Amino acid sequence: MKKHRYRVTLEYIADTDGNPVNQEPLVFEAGNHDEIIGIVELARRRKLFDDETTAAFVVGQKLFGEVLLENRTNPLFTEFWPHFLGFMKLLKSSVTK
Repeated sequence: MKKHRYRVTLEYIADTDGNPVNQEPLVFEAGNHDEIIGIVELARRRKLFDDETTAAFVVGQKLFGEVLLENRTNPLFTEFWPHFLGFMKLLKSSVTK
């Protein structure tokens, strides 16, 4: 399957007490069958959550979903797979309204 390619950068800005953290960012590449940035913009227009929460939710869900899709026969995911499909149908119906 052809995939869009992304470079994901996660920067640790502050600890739970608000103290700045000086740590190298976590950087990795990931592929996805969807164009994630466009989905974030669509979800932001639909006002599911505030903009920051929407971006975190969509990016997290799309990254997790791609791993799950590619490994759906893995025993770790087999029982969860049908529930994920149901969740995705519900999510897509709420975003496309």
